[in-house]
This record gives sequence, C-alpha cells and structure tokens, in this order.
Amino acid sequence: MKKIVSTADAPAAIGPYSQAIDLGSLVFASGQIPIDPATGAIAQGIEAQARQSLANVKAILAAAGVEMDQVVKTTVFLKDMNDFAAMNAVYAEFFTGGSYPARSAVEVARLPKDVLVEIEAVAAR
Repeated sequence: MKKIVSTADAPAAIGPYSQAIDLGSLVFASGQIPIDPATGAIAQGIEAQARQSLANVKAILAAAGVEMDQVVKTTVFLKDMNDFAAMNAVYAEFFTGGSYPARSAVEVARLPKDVLVEIEAVAAR
C-alpha cells in the first residue's frame, strides 16, 4: 500500500509531489535541494549544498523509518560536473563502511532555485 511520507525536518515540497513514497519494502525519496528546513535558507557552496541535500534525504528517510545504510540507489544532479569531487567527499560522510548504494551522477543545465546539487534516493527495508 502506498503511504505518503512527510516531515517538518526537511523542506516542504515546492510543487505537486511528496517528500517520499513508502511502498512497504521500498521508500522513494524525492530529489532534495539544499534548503535548511528551519530557516528556508539555501546553503552556499557545493560542500554545504551537498551536505544539506543529504541531511534532508536522511531526515525524510528517518520519517519513513529507514536509515541511510538502507539506501540502495541515489541519483545526484549537479549544475557543474567540476563539483563532482567536492560533492563526492561529502557524500562519503553519509555512506560509510563500504555500504555504498548504486549511484548515478549527471550534470544538468539548471536545478530548482538555481542550486548546485539535488539528490534523490531509494531505500529498501
């Protein structure tokens, strides 16, 4: 059964979509941009933006009752592929101990609110 996941610990959806959908065995977290849910401010710089985006993903997954080590797939959207190494270093802080999910990383022309990175995730129970 499809369950909508919502938490105030991550930014509210800025369009007609859910923060995540819980299907029981899988949780699909929508792409998260680096908005601080407490202030609405956008983090500055690629490292801070990657960290905030991943913190938002983590908060949404926690609301669904899953943790980052249960993530099986992520997609990283970058404004500039030259930011890949810096994003990757921050990403490694959230996925440790060799429990890395499958991942795609792509450069895109533009992201919502002109941020540098957006990250989505799928987790399995």
